[in-house]
Amino acid sequence: MVAGMAMGIRELLELPVWRAFDVDDAGRILAGSDASGSMQLVELAPDGATTALTALPGACVGRYLQEADKRFVVVEHDRGGDEQKQLSLLPLDPPPAGPVGLDGLTPLVHDPRYFHNLLTVLPGRVVYTTNRRNDVDFDVIVHEVATGRETVVYDQGGGIDDAAVAPDGDGTVVLRYGTRAMSEELILVGAGGGPRALTGANEAAHHLRPRWTPDGSALIVTGNRDREFTALFRVDPGTGEWTELVSDAGHDVTGWPSPDGRLLLVLTNDDGAARLSLYEAATGRELSKVALPGTGWIGEFPLPEPAWSPESRFVVLSFSGPAVPGDILRLDVESGAVSTVASSTGPLEGTRLAAPVSHRVPTSDGEFVPCFVFRNPDAADPALAGSAVLSIHGGPESQAVLMFNPVVQALASAGHTVLVPNVRGSTGYGKRWYSADDVRLRLDSVADLAALHAWLPSQGLDPDRAALWGGSYGGYMVLAGLAFQPGLWAAGVDVVGMSSLVTFLENTSAYRRTLREREYGSLEHDRGFLESASPLSRIDDIRAPLFVIHGANDPRVPLGEARQLKAALDANDVECELLVYYDEGHGLAKRANRLDAFPRATEFLARQLGR
Repeated sequence: MVAGMAMGIRELLELPVWRAFDVDDAGRILAGSDASGSMQLVELAPDGATTALTALPGACVGRYLQEADKRFVVVEHDRGGDEQKQLSLLPLDPPPAGPVGLDGLTPLVHDPRYFHNLLTVLPGRVVYTTNRRNDVDFDVIVHEVATGRETVVYDQGGGIDDAAVAPDGDGTVVLRYGTRAMSEELILVGAGGGPRALTGANEAAHHLRPRWTPDGSALIVTGNRDREFTALFRVDPGTGEWTELVSDAGHDVTGWPSPDGRLLLVLTNDDGAARLSLYEAATGRELSKVALPGTGWIGEFPLPEPAWSPESRFVVLSFSGPAVPGDILRLDVESGAVSTVASSTGPLEGTRLAAPVSHRVPTSDGEFVPCFVFRNPDAADPALAGSAVLSIHGGPESQAVLMFNPVVQALASAGHTVLVPNVRGSTGYGKRWYSADDVRLRLDSVADLAALHAWLPSQGLDPDRAALWGGSYGGYMVLAGLAFQPGLWAAGVDVVGMSSLVTFLENTSAYRRTLREREYGSLEHDRGFLESASPLSRIDDIRAPLFVIHGANDPRVPLGEARQLKAALDANDVECELLVYYDEGHGLAKRANRLDAFPRATEFLARQLGR
């Protein structure tokens, strides 16, 4: 690549991406690499040697397992993106002669009718959740690898986000989805009694990552009960007392305790950028800041969590920034040194990618929408100068953070200015902001799109050449923008979006329906509003051309959402191209499919927004 030349969408999609899943005391890292076209497992040795472990039909993740004196990997995998995860074992003593397919794995927990979600791995044991009891509710299971014996430690109903088994095995804390949007209940089961709540009933509070201290006397929990932003707490399960450890009055804070209980690795979310520090777990006192290689994201969705080595010597981190597709970092806790173990930026040498600028965009009701603006000074096509594309994240309880997005960079390299907003409903900006679109407030988030459109001329952009791009809930936002604001948008790209909130809730996986009704409203009580907030109810108002991408195996937003949209727009003689990928689920996990879909989508926008 010659310096000063823009990178095209195909080159950006082919950049390597690394992820870190686990690390052992010898410094060996269980990593993910997408070099084969989907995320597969590799092992990175301290001497730099790389051993490819899997060559499965689709993406997979894993964790190390120690059973007696043997090392294994627990592999979590599904079929074509259907998300019905199965768990298998891969022996590492000796390591495989080459990457193994499905026939090279030993089934651990298999039943393709149900979900088996890996929570954690303990010595000789695997902890997972499954809905095999009744299809809907998730139970927490501890599986003993040597014997196959399984213990059900929780079967009291509901969706389970996480669980932590006490060090002595007597007592498990589960994180169960609450009745309110973006809320979770902390429940202690076992420990010599029946289920006992550690949080209030129907509490409007977000909790995550309960972790026991090594002696089993307390829990370390992230939460925002009675506050605007999340903080780290120590919770006494006996008395129910919550003690604040680390907080920041204006930012979300979360963290990961070291296995020996001495330290906390703490993440502060600063407008989508991660700041990391080490704290003393007993006192909440900051010990040192962790020097990251640049501005970017680490430690939380959509990246894997940091992983501590069992003896608390190392932490491995997945790092991504606007110009860093995905690196693996290793923190040596004793020295404080951070080293890059696997780098993704080599092919970018000599190029300039767009650097985001953070703004706050005013709305008509007095709010301000956080928004990143990407412009590439080396943009390729002068005919696209002045055009704008809004890229809207999914969720909605999620956040556009400062990590690499090949589509955003490709659009900016082509010549568009790309706006990446965190409309109301987004996390990272406090409880009030992420609650501002719940149920009957849904269209307030859509109104944020109009505010962003009104702001375009202040940035020298042409409001007549503005388009929307989004996936999942972001796809719904694309369709809602075109339907409810038909005079504003010149085109849209919808990836696995919902065209009707009613049919979406009727047809999504049963286990997800209750979870999503907390956010959108229930079919029983809010059907009329859900219909009125559905783009399909305003289909006759959609006149802008549309490009739609969907996976046939999507368990979250079924393919019917795209097909009914396509049929309705065809009947109205509105341009709509639909691409269906029959080996994909909720999004495109395979590079071959991304290389087919996204260049076609960006070419579509170039045609619609060019001068």
